[in-house]
Amino acid sequence: MYRLGGMILVALSAAGFGTLALFGEYAYADKMDAISILFCRFSLSALVMVAVLIMRRESLPNGSTLLMLMGMGALGYVGQSFAYLTALQYASSGLVALLLYLYPVFVTLLASLLLHERITQMKGLALGIALVGTALTVDPAGGQILGMVLAITGAAIYSVYIIVGTHVMKRVSVIQSTAVIFASAGAASGTLMLLNGPHLPATPSGWTAILAIVMIATVLPVAAFLAGLERIGPTNAAMLSTLEPVVTVILGAVLLNETFRPMTLIGGGLILGAVLLLTRSELRREPNQEK
Repeated sequence: MYRLGGMILVALSAAGFGTLALFGEYAYADKMDAISILFCRFSLSALVMVAVLIMRRESLPNGSTLLMLMGMGALGYVGQSFAYLTALQYASSGLVALLLYLYPVFVTLLASLLLHERITQMKGLALGIALVGTALTVDPAGGQILGMVLAITGAAIYSVYIIVGTHVMKRVSVIQSTAVIFASAGAASGTLMLLNGPHLPATPSGWTAILAIVMIATVLPVAAFLAGLERIGPTNAAMLSTLEPVVTVILGAVLLNETFRPMTLIGGGLILGAVLLLTRSELRREPNQEK
C-alpha cells in the first residue's frame, strides 16, 4: 500500500539517523570537530547524489524550487545541526534531545495552520504518547537557559524544513532534491569550517566513520525521509521519526557500553506503541490507496 510504504520509508530513515551519534563518536575519537564532520558529511553525500543524478540523466531543478532546496540545505540542515551541536555545550545531551524532539509538535501545528492538515484524536494521542516516551528514553537532566533555547531553535528550524520539504517534493524527485540539499549544506558548512579551521580525519578509522555517516546516516535516511514525506505528509512523518532516539539508545548500549535504564525501555515501548497506533489509524483511514 502507498501509505504503508511511506511509513516504512520514514521508519527506515529514523533508524539510519539514529546511527549518527554512534558514528559521530568514532569521528570525534579521530580528533575531528563538529563543523568538519558536517562538511565531510554533506559534501561527500552531495558527490554521491550528483553521481546518481548523472547516471539517471536527471537535470537539476531551477527557479524558486532550486532556491527553496538550497535554503533547506544551507539554512535548514546546517542551522539545525549547528544549533543542536552548540546546545550540547550548555545542556545535557538528554535535555537537548528531548527539546529537539518537540519538533513533531511544531510540525503538527504548522501543518494545521499552513497546510490545513486535520489533527485527528488518534494523531493527538499518538503524538502525546511519543513525546512522553521520548522524555523517558533520553533521560533529560538540567542545563543552562542558552542550551535550552538553542535546542528549541533547532527543533523549530527542522519543523520549517519539513513543511517546506512537503511543498517542494511535489515538484522534484528525491534524487534532485537531495543532491541540491547536500551540496548547499556542504557549501555552508565548508565556509564555517574554513573560518574555524579544518580538522579532517587523520586515520583510516576516521575516514571509515565518515563514510558510514555519509551512506548510512545521511544519504539513505534523507532520501527515504523525503520519499516517505511525499506519501504520508509532515505530521505523520514527524511522529514516526521519534523512533530515532530508540535506535540511538539501543546502539549506544550495545556498541558503546552505555547504561540501559528501565525507564529507557519503558520510553522506547511507548514510542513504538505510538507508532503502531498511528500506523493502524492511517491504514484504516485509507485502506485502498495505492500507487
